[in-house]
Amino acid sequence: MTTAITNYGTTSGLTGSAATQTATSTLTSDFETFLRLMTTQAKYQDPLEPMDSSDYTAQLAQFSSVEQQVLTNDTLTSMLSQLALTNMSQLTGWVGRDVRAQAAAHFDGVNPVTVSPNPALLSDDVQMVIYDDAEKEVGRITLPVSAEPYEWDGTDGEGNQLGEGNYTFVIESYSKDQKILSEVAEVYGRVKETQSVDGQVALILESGTAILATSVTALRDRSDDSSST
Repeated sequence: MTTAITNYGTTSGLTGSAATQTATSTLTSDFETFLRLMTTQAKYQDPLEPMDSSDYTAQLAQFSSVEQQVLTNDTLTSMLSQLALTNMSQLTGWVGRDVRAQAAAHFDGVNPVTVSPNPALLSDDVQMVIYDDAEKEVGRITLPVSAEPYEWDGTDGEGNQLGEGNYTFVIESYSKDQKILSEVAEVYGRVKETQSVDGQVALILESGTAILATSVTALRDRSDDSSST
């Protein structure tokens, strides 16, 4: 099952064809209303005091302008769709590779998960809180105050082994026993599929999570420990 696209607060909201279609629908409605009003005005004008020709010409010009706006929006929508398909085609090379982003990670019960914490610089205590797929806290591990990657081996911090599944890691930074920062850690996940969503490219990870390609901060081969931004 694929979950909704998530950016965990870093970049929210999708822009693209959905927004354009809404704007086009509104503009089309205004266009039709304008046409009805102008037709009604011409039909019921006072024959003794007919509409001034310059006013009628101005209204026709407005009518033409609205029509062109509708056609332009339709063209832009089509161009955005084609651009999304092009971008998706270019990113198909990411399928089978690991990307790093704020997302849930899949633990297969054997191989460790690379977690990239980013604690607050002023913190004196850093906790990595582990949540399962049901958003229940299942573990807590003390980490050094460092942005160095941490290889999570599937334990809960007390030596208990957790089972295969999807896990989200939240890094909590404390200073003098006060929490000063809490954010979802970036993890590496294998890309299983690419999709076009509202004019943007979405990556489907092995955990089932869907993320925007623009939220990826690093990319690496599955067999590689090195990464590139």
